[in-house]
Amino acid sequence: MEDEETMLMGCATARIGHPAPPFKVEAVIEKDKFTTLSLDDYKGKWLVIFFYPLDFTFVCPTEIKEFRSHYQEFVDLGADLIGGSTDSVYSHKAWIEKELGELPYPLFADKNLNMSLDYEVLQEEDGVALRGTFIVDPDGILRYALYHDLGVGRSVTETLRVLAALQTGENCPASWTKGQETLGK
Repeated sequence: MEDEETMLMGCATARIGHPAPPFKVEAVIEKDKFTTLSLDDYKGKWLVIFFYPLDFTFVCPTEIKEFRSHYQEFVDLGADLIGGSTDSVYSHKAWIEKELGELPYPLFADKNLNMSLDYEVLQEEDGVALRGTFIVDPDGILRYALYHDLGVGRSVTETLRVLAALQTGENCPASWTKGQETLGK
């Protein structure tokens, strides 16, 4: 029987300025280990969540590798990073072993589609997630959401720029980068 927390999942929606939808998903870590991730695991830290459509595709590995190449920058900003799709942890494991190589962050498997529904990235007719990027603050509040089409990879440097801007707690002008003046509160 499912616990109350799991039953509540699939009922929330992602809204900026509101608590991020809770989740509980399996994930692959360190190439061949499995674990369960939940939003509660990241209390008190910034969290960047990214969804991608499918393993073993053309655009997705470019994004996953790009997040890997910038991983230390997320760490330096005090943020954890997780990525995933509606594929299984076994598919993720095979993809890591055959193509991606070791990743410093977990890949989650949203097999029951609840997380994809809650974060409003699910293309129900295909059972796959759109490309979606989310930033959750240390208090569990959703601060950023970006959705876009399957055929275009996202900009990891833009995600880092927005994360740094959100962490200032101030108004930041267009194209603001870390170290530049903000507009104040």
